[in-house]
Amino acid sequence: MIFFIALGVCLVGVAIALNVGWIILNWRRDWQLLVGIPFFLLLIAGVVLNTIFLVREVRRNERHDSFINAVTHELKTPIASIRLYLETLQRRALSEEQRQHFYSIMLADSERLLATVEQVLKAGEVGQRARNQVRTEVDMAALVQNCIQTTLLQHHLAPETITFSQDVRHAPMFVRGNPDELQTAVMNILSNAVKYSPGGLRASVRLAPEGDAWVVLSITDEGIGIAPAHLKRIFKRFYRVPARNVLRTKGTGLGLFLVRSIARQHGGDAFAESPGEGRGTTIRLQLPRLLTSAASSGSDVSPRD
Repeated sequence: MIFFIALGVCLVGVAIALNVGWIILNWRRDWQLLVGIPFFLLLIAGVVLNTIFLVREVRRNERHDSFINAVTHELKTPIASIRLYLETLQRRALSEEQRQHFYSIMLADSERLLATVEQVLKAGEVGQRARNQVRTEVDMAALVQNCIQTTLLQHHLAPETITFSQDVRHAPMFVRGNPDELQTAVMNILSNAVKYSPGGLRASVRLAPEGDAWVVLSITDEGIGIAPAHLKRIFKRFYRVPARNVLRTKGTGLGLFLVRSIARQHGGDAFAESPGEGRGTTIRLQLPRLLTSAASSGSDVSPRD
């Protein structure tokens, strides 16, 4: 990347020098100036655009390499673990308690493997789904509470680890969308909060309206935080914050990409906020609020599992 940037700067410098020399040599010849100056400006613009393109391609290739390494690790580790326990069960006579313990570990590894495969498949499908897919009214409060309970069970966390609050003055809060996709988005945010809180998760989840147009879900953790330079990049496909990779955390760099993609498919968006490294992170999921007679009357509409 440094080579391409340096090469681009040198070429732009040479083009500018030639342009200035051309002007000095032909300043009395109007037609040559009229032809030469735009030509050199186009040449400079082409060199700049080409340099930007090359730098982006280098960054994209780096993200692809990081993604391949992460996915390879995510697939290889549980497979190796399952194989090891199966070989142990095959070669040794174990007590029933030990067998059940091995079975539970293999089941957890298989779930981790399945989750990785599903996340990669969803990332591949996210841009190919038909926009006329069937959508229903979804009660966001019920969906978020269901995601919190699932996260607590999956990671064996105490109930007080994640606190949930909502603006009861404007309840219920409905959106129109695909419940499965919205559940995927919320689960990815909660999973990130767990992964990047090495000292133990302390997260607060708040659901509140923003005017009459939006429903905003805010999930704040007290984890390692994000430097300001990476706040916009973390929603890109395959992108992982370099400082976070030092922690050897599990992941493919697709979680927040899916969150923003799903939000935008539903007419909303996703944003990240952080005071800085070591000071926690807030992820905001913003969705269009559905104001219907069903929502205003408080009808019982719950997300599908």
